[in-house]
Amino acid sequence: MTIRGLRTTDIARLTDILAATEVFTHDEIIIAVELMTAVVTDAQQKDYVIFVAADDAQTPVGYICIGPTPATHGTYDLYWIAVDPTRYGTGDALLLLRAGEAYIRERNGALIIVETSSTAKYERTRAFYMKYGYAELARIREYYRPGDDLIVYGKYFSTT
Repeated sequence: MTIRGLRTTDIARLTDILAATEVFTHDEIIIAVELMTAVVTDAQQKDYVIFVAADDAQTPVGYICIGPTPATHGTYDLYWIAVDPTRYGTGDALLLLRAGEAYIRERNGALIIVETSSTAKYERTRAFYMKYGYAELARIREYYRPGDDLIVYGKYFSTT
């Protein structure tokens, strides 16, 4: 498994992976593709960083998109993380998460924030974050739609 930067040729495969997870809405997938496109077409943009997990043939099996939170000092957002569902349980998601966290630590980041849904289809996602040291920092009831709360997880890094 290789963790590397995003390539233009990765976007179609990563779009398929997003759909295959069956957790992201059509609109969310469109936004994810817009961010991927921004990363590969605008070398000057500094809002998003994408790491891709690729197999031995360099075929993408997942990705993570992170970026500094505007108007903060040392806070980063984890915007997207997705892995091919046929590879769940292989450790690919953890490798991506660790790559994102390492990137943040290298820049003296203090906090990573991730937002997710309270619905049952996101139970696996929430368990993943909790397993790797993320804590629920906030919850906004009925944020996305009735019965679907926004849950904000975070993980603090020592900057000393």
